[in-house]
This record gives sequence, C-alpha cells and structure tokens, in this order.
Amino acid sequence: MRVFIIALLILVSNTLKCQDYDDYFSANPKADFPVVENRPFDFGEEIQYKIYYGFFTIGKGQFKVHKNPFKVNKRGAYKIDVRAKTTGMVDWVAKIDDQWGGYIDTTSLVPHQAYRIIKEGNYRKTEVVNYDHNSQMLEVKTKGKNDADFKEPMYYEFPQQVRDLISGFAYFRSLDFNKIKVRDTITIPAFFEDTFYKLQVVYLGKETIDTPVGKIRAHKVTPVMPDNKIFDGEDSVLAWFSDDKNKIPLKINAKLYVGSGGLE
Repeated sequence: MRVFIIALLILVSNTLKCQDYDDYFSANPKADFPVVENRPFDFGEEIQYKIYYGFFTIGKGQFKVHKNPFKVNKRGAYKIDVRAKTTGMVDWVAKIDDQWGGYIDTTSLVPHQAYRIIKEGNYRKTEVVNYDHNSQMLEVKTKGKNDADFKEPMYYEFPQQVRDLISGFAYFRSLDFNKIKVRDTITIPAFFEDTFYKLQVVYLGKETIDTPVGKIRAHKVTPVMPDNKIFDGEDSVLAWFSDDKNKIPLKINAKLYVGSGGLE
C-alpha cells in the first residue's frame, strides 16, 4: 500500500522515462527564452484533488499558483506549489506529506528554481535546485533528516528548455493537443534528482468523462512507463485533461498488479 501511495503522488506531477540524453546537448545550443504563447493557468489558480485506492479515499492533493508574480534571475516568475498527503487511517500506517514547488519563467515556462520537501514515514529529504540559464549550469542542494544544513552542492551542465517536474507539467498543459494525432508521443527534456530524462506521454484522443462537477470533454493521455513492479501492463496509468485552453488535470486512473487507484 505505501509503495502505491508514493508512486501515485509522484504521478500527480509527472512520470519519467530514462533514455539517452546526449542529443539534447548537441541539438539545443544556448538560446534566449522562447515565448510560450498559450498560458494554461493564471495567477491564483488552485485545484484540490482526492487520492483513492479501490473504494477508499487515502489522501488529498493540491496544485496552487500563487496570486502574485515573483522576480527570479531578473525575470518574471510564477510560484507553483504541489502538495500531496495521506489522510484518515492511512495516515497512521503510512504517513506521507510531500511538497514540490518552484519558480518558473512567465514567458517560456522554464524553471528558475525547484524544490522538494519529502516526508514519508521516518524518511526526510529537502532538495533545492537552482537553474542559471546564462551559464547553463544548475546547482543541486540536499538535506536529510539528521543534517543541520545543506550538504555540499552538486553542479550539472544543462541544455536550454530542460524542465523539472513542476515546469514540465506546466509546459505540457500549454501544448495544443488539437495538433497532436492519436498515439503520437510527446517528449519533454527533464531533470530529476541527479539525472536527465526524456518525459514521454502518449496522446490517446478525446472522450467525455464523469467528474465530481459533472460530465466534461477531455483529452486522454498515458505516460510511457519504465519497467516496474507496481503498475500493470501497457497504458496502466491514464490521465485526462480538460478540452479547453487551460487543460486542467481532471483525473488519473492507475491499474496495479493488486487493485487500482487514482485521483480526481
């Protein structure tokens, strides 16, 4: 049960698939911040979710864009926070309270800073990643449960347009799904912990789904999953985004080797 909860909370933000990343360094030289025309959200957006396993509600999630713009690296930025935590009886046996957040560019939706505050049982981890787009170097600082201060930072060279989990999720919502064919794969370069990835999501078309606020027309997608012992088979995780300019994440269903769960 606890493994499922952790995996599902990660899916609130995105699912990563590791592949060879060298081509992104050669194909993306230093560049200005490209303009992302579609703004999929605005300052002050806040969405609440319930997380369930079978018929039971086991947690809640929140996606929040702060009401005011911030200035980071001399550029305008959104401050976005995602929180997911267990509730009720599950809190007694597998307590989880995870927070992801970051400052992302209002023009290009690339990250300026990302952070994670992880509380899972007795495990604790705080991570801050700072992106310097002029030097194309990022700094990763981490702190564990017994650390009084952050450890010595790690530094990585990164290509332009790389995303973290939060900015990758924001950029995904900005895409024009009407220009994507069914079964096309969307690829977004990403960085998580100490590794560069290609985030890959397969577009499955449109359908009308039931939600707590009624029937809504939605785009249906599935993340390309690495081999794992949690999710069962191809298209084992399905997600739906509203069929409008905001592409609000409406629902996630996950088929497991034992049971099923999701969020809405």
